[in-house]
Amino acid sequence: MSQRDILHTLEAVRDGAITPQDAMLKLKLEPFEDLGFAKVDHHRELRQGVAEVIYGAGKTSDQIIRIASAMRERGQKTIMITRISPETADLIHAAHPLEYNALARIGLIGELPEPDGDGTIVVATGGTSDMAVAEEAALTAEALGNKVTRLYDVGVSGVHRLLHNIEPIMSARCIVAVAGMEGALPSVIGGLADCPVIAVPTSVGYGASLGGVAALLSMLNSCASGVSVVNIDNGFGGGYLASMINHLEGKK
Repeated sequence: MSQRDILHTLEAVRDGAITPQDAMLKLKLEPFEDLGFAKVDHHRELRQGVAEVIYGAGKTSDQIIRIASAMRERGQKTIMITRISPETADLIHAAHPLEYNALARIGLIGELPEPDGDGTIVVATGGTSDMAVAEEAALTAEALGNKVTRLYDVGVSGVHRLLHNIEPIMSARCIVAVAGMEGALPSVIGGLADCPVIAVPTSVGYGASLGGVAALLSMLNSCASGVSVVNIDNGFGGGYLASMINHLEGKK
């Protein structure tokens, strides 16, 4: 049950539409459902404001289908499944209506919510090769109720491309900067923008990039203030954190 559902239930009790006993029954539903191989956290949205997301890597298609079924039965309207292959997506689609983004490797059951964040999240990449991680961040942010602007291939090897997009950068509520190689993009953006910058290192690069470690260390050592860093290739983490920042204004 979401925070909004809880509020509607309490308002219904206030207005006499349902009895306190019926409301108590709704609230007494188990906070998690034990499927044997997974414990589905139905109260996560109530605690954290965001419903549980299914991490698909390492799970069988049958396990994902059963977890998604449990979520849908409890009324979860948008279910996001990350890191799944096209083959797994096809198997899930046979059981649930799934929209699959092959670049981001994300499947969505249900419709994207209307944006209710306070502003716009910008997702920028150093190069085209970083787009898979960036799309994971962008689609995650959209699935969590945010308006997203994508700025792809605006890296420091041609910094004029970034400066050409200075208006969306300066007006963003939060920026997710995705880059491999030496990972310089977040520092440059951090020196221009007046909002938080979330740096996402990618494993893109030649041998000495060490699978993204070089970009990670560069970002951790950024001289620009207001830059935070998530793990290598963690587009989901970057998009999730950006969404939390974009929804802070509405919290009381």
